[in-house]
Amino acid sequence: MKGLILAGGSGTRLRPITHTGAKQLVPVANKPILFYGLEDLADAGVRDVGVVVGDTASEIEAAVGNGSHWGLQVTYLRQEQPLGLAHCVLIARDFLGDDDFVMYLGDNLLRGGVAQLVERFVADRSVPDAARRTGVSSPCAQILLARVPDPHRFGVAVLGPDGSVVSLVEKPAEPPSDLALVGVYLFDRRIHEAVRAIKPSERGELEITDAIRWLIDNGHSVRHEVLNGWWKDTGAVAPLLEGNRLVLEAIETSLMGTIDQTSRIEGRVVLEQGSEVKGSVVRGPAIIGTGTRILDSYVGPFTSIERDCEIVDSEIEHSIVLAESHIIGINRLVDSLLGRNVTVTRSGRRPNATRLTLGDHSHAELDQ
Repeated sequence: MKGLILAGGSGTRLRPITHTGAKQLVPVANKPILFYGLEDLADAGVRDVGVVVGDTASEIEAAVGNGSHWGLQVTYLRQEQPLGLAHCVLIARDFLGDDDFVMYLGDNLLRGGVAQLVERFVADRSVPDAARRTGVSSPCAQILLARVPDPHRFGVAVLGPDGSVVSLVEKPAEPPSDLALVGVYLFDRRIHEAVRAIKPSERGELEITDAIRWLIDNGHSVRHEVLNGWWKDTGAVAPLLEGNRLVLEAIETSLMGTIDQTSRIEGRVVLEQGSEVKGSVVRGPAIIGTGTRILDSYVGPFTSIERDCEIVDSEIEHSIVLAESHIIGINRLVDSLLGRNVTVTRSGRRPNATRLTLGDHSHAELDQ
C-alpha cells in the first residue's frame, strides 16, 4: 500500500495568509496541517508516499524533507497546473505502479486517522471473489463519507436503496444528499483506467468523482463508510479555527516554559520550551510556542500561538497566531487567524471585539 498526499493547491479561501505560504503548512495546534496526514499514513503502515506539489513546492519540500522524520520515504510529484484530483492520480502513475494506494488531501484533518480504514480495505480485497457469499466482487475503491450542512461545497454521494453508492456529483448547486466525500480515498490499479477515460469537467478539471462514477458505471465495486468522528477541510478560516479547537481538545498539559508567581495556568495547557508567562492567565486548552512571551495578558481557550511571539497587555482566545507576531494593548481578539511577523497594536476607540485575518508581515492599528 502506497500513499499519495495532495499538497499542490493554492489556498485561495485562506488568502491573504496563502499569498506568502502553502495552505498545507498553516499550523493547527502549532503543527502544520500536512504533518497530520503524514502521521496518519505512517500509523497505517504506509511507508512509500508521493507528495503532489505545485507553486509552493520548495516550501513543502523544505518542511517535509525526505520523510524520514515519520519513517516514510517521500517522492515529490510536480503538478504544473491545478487540473483536479483525478489529474493528480494521472501524473502519479509511474510512482504508483499497480499498487493499491491511499490518496489523502493535504489540508484535511481526520479524527482517528486512516489505519482502520486501510486495514479493512486490505482485508476486503484479500478475500477471493469465489469465496464471497455476498455476490459482490472485491472492491476497487473505498470512499469515506460525512454528513455536512453545506454539501454544495463538496463532492456528494448518492446511495441506492441497498445502501450502495450509485452516483457521485462534484460541488452540485442542488445537492442530492448531505453525504460529502471526505478527503481520503483508497484505490487499486483500476483507478488508472478510470482517470484516463474521463473528460475535464465544466471547471476544466479532471474530477475524482467522475473517475469513481466511471468505476461504478463499469461494474466495479466501490465500498463506502460513513464517518462517525469529526473531519475538517481546513481550506477556509472558519473550519481551520474549528479544526484547531478539535485538536486542542485532546492535548495533555505540558509546562516546559517559565511561569511567574503572579500568573495562573488553568486547564490543559502546553507551554513549549523557552516560553514565558508573566503576570498573565492562560486558560486551556491552549498551546504556547517556544520563545513566546505572554506578559500581563489573558490567553483564552482554543488558542494556538506559535514560536517567538509576544502578547502584551492583551486578551485573545479561539485564535491562531503564527510565528514572530506581536499583539500589544488589544482589549479582546477572538476568532482570528494572524500570519507570520504580524504586529497588532492599540489605537483609540474601543470596539467590544475584533475579528481579523491578516497576511504575513502585516501591521494593523485598531480603534480600541
